Amino acid sequence: TIERMSRHFTHLLEAIVANPSARIQDLPMLGADELHQLLVEWNATETEYPYAARQCVHELFETQAEKTPDAVALVFEDQQLTYAQLNARANQLAHYLRSQGVGPDVLVGICMERSLEMIIGLLGILKAGGAYVPLDPTYPAERLAFTLEDAKPAVVLTQTHLQQTFPTNSFCLDSQWDTLDSYARSNPGNIAVPGNLAYLIYTSGSTGKPKGVLLKHDGLVNLVHAQVDAFFIRAEQRILQFASFNFDASTSEIFMALSCSATLCLATLDDLMPGEKLEGTLQRLAIDVVTLPPVALNVLSPTALLRLETIIVAGEACPSSLVAQWAGAHTFFNAYGPTEATVCASIQHCHVEQAGDPPIGRPIANAQIYLLDADLNPAPVGMPGELYIGGAGLARGYQNRPDLTAEKFIPNPFSTKPGARMYRSGDLARRLPDGNIEYLGRLDHQVKIRGFRIELGEIEAALAALPEVREVVVLAREDTPGDKRLVAYLVAQREHELPETSVLRSKLAQSLPEYMVPAHFISLEQLPLTPNGKIDRRALPAPDMLRSEVGYVAPRTPTEEILTRIWAEVLHVERVGIHDNFFELGGHSLLATQLISKIRAAFQIDLPLRLLFDAACIEMIASEIDKAIQSLEEIEV
Repeated sequence: TIERMSRHFTHLLEAIVANPSARIQDLPMLGADELHQLLVEWNATETEYPYAARQCVHELFETQAEKTPDAVALVFEDQQLTYAQLNARANQLAHYLRSQGVGPDVLVGICMERSLEMIIGLLGILKAGGAYVPLDPTYPAERLAFTLEDAKPAVVLTQTHLQQTFPTNSFCLDSQWDTLDSYARSNPGNIAVPGNLAYLIYTSGSTGKPKGVLLKHDGLVNLVHAQVDAFFIRAEQRILQFASFNFDASTSEIFMALSCSATLCLATLDDLMPGEKLEGTLQRLAIDVVTLPPVALNVLSPTALLRLETIIVAGEACPSSLVAQWAGAHTFFNAYGPTEATVCASIQHCHVEQAGDPPIGRPIANAQIYLLDADLNPAPVGMPGELYIGGAGLARGYQNRPDLTAEKFIPNPFSTKPGARMYRSGDLARRLPDGNIEYLGRLDHQVKIRGFRIELGEIEAALAALPEVREVVVLAREDTPGDKRLVAYLVAQREHELPETSVLRSKLAQSLPEYMVPAHFISLEQLPLTPNGKIDRRALPAPDMLRSEVGYVAPRTPTEEILTRIWAEVLHVERVGIHDNFFELGGHSLLATQLISKIRAAFQIDLPLRLLFDAACIEMIASEIDKAIQSLEEIEV
């Protein structure tokens, strides 16, 4: 406000008079009262949780197993385990892992598809005293190999059909369970302490390689207590485990449920595909609490999910339209936090009557958030600053990266606690007059797409490694509101031609997960530059502006006609040829579920989602549809 700005100017003038030789950036604009409000009052989050100072996260589960042994802890398809059964199986695994040398700060890999064994494995590792390293079985072999080399886990828990990926030091929980029968079902004595590691999780890295973040028990225990309180989690609620096990949001889902006698509900990847599949899963499993990225929530129907009690959106900015749609009939939260701060650093309880996009709220219990300028001075209310996080949730640092740890985790000058640190997030935000925080964007080239954290530099490094590529820039473009896509701009080496788009996609898929492979690849003679000689990212053209007319083949059959209309509607393009590739036109897994749903409605047949990944052009899909219709007609005859 003008009044606040006038106060700031007065403070600045007084500081100039008092210290005329000081640099302008060193002169304070804020009075003592406003500084106290920014640094102390709005960070007064200190909360004491019973026994939290000496508990590890698996002990929260053990407490519930003792209190409610017959309550259902875990559900997957037609299987379920009570708290007592889950605890006993995890204990047997823990005793076995102890016999194999697993203990505090010893890393154990876990590579499994969603199953009861996945949760048993996680708990068994923690009970043994070790820390788990999630390994996504859908990731390219090259990426898994890097993680194994960097983490060097003592053993990898896996499943029989995945074991060939881990030739040594692997244990198959599905086929080797008999080995554990002789081990005790009782809780092993706890040998880990809150400062020990709970998990090591890898995120996208700007250098071209993923970086591992080392998270501790004390931060995870604080997170669980804070979220259970903030989200009003209670016993017997049914909580969906939606996030990939390779993303830290999964730890929040798992331990929110298992720390308060709620039921954790698992589902297959196919059943979690946003759209009709996810909607049906939420209904079938009678889910009470769900955490979703906004893009996944956006394709669900509020009227179909009235039973759902609590919705938590996280992973990317939440638009006001979702609050308007969902907050009236459901308890609705907007959560924010990087992996380095143990999943969640702030929470906003959203209401329909709020105007504009929701803020990210205030820091959770025992966390602090500071908005600072380049000299670590607090930014005044309403002014943007880089977001720094302090408090209980901070990671130990990065695996094998002391340089990056020192750069990102710095001493906290605002804390009176010895050795206190704060994490430099790279996010830009500002304080609102009521103390809530408004997220403004990134200060670097990290982006969030469909809830996935992506360093554009990692994609650029993978493309630059190709011998045909001289220069490359990757952008996250949102040319259509709510539809953010990765676009790669490439300049070929002299006397070389760039590979076909399909070849580029195939090569990237050998080292990057699907969500990091660009939707568009655009060849340029040269990258546009600013007058200062830097790449002018704003001058890079939108992909649809450059769509080639060469190779367009019009639909020839009624089935192809219908499909081209559906594709054009889903992909927001003017026309589609029968040989056009769905993913090269900007499709991704979320749009794929919408496409399959519309095909199902148009032709009254049920096609597997996998078909779109195997046959990504209209001609091939039309052929499969015609075959399916013919088979149905023959059956009816």
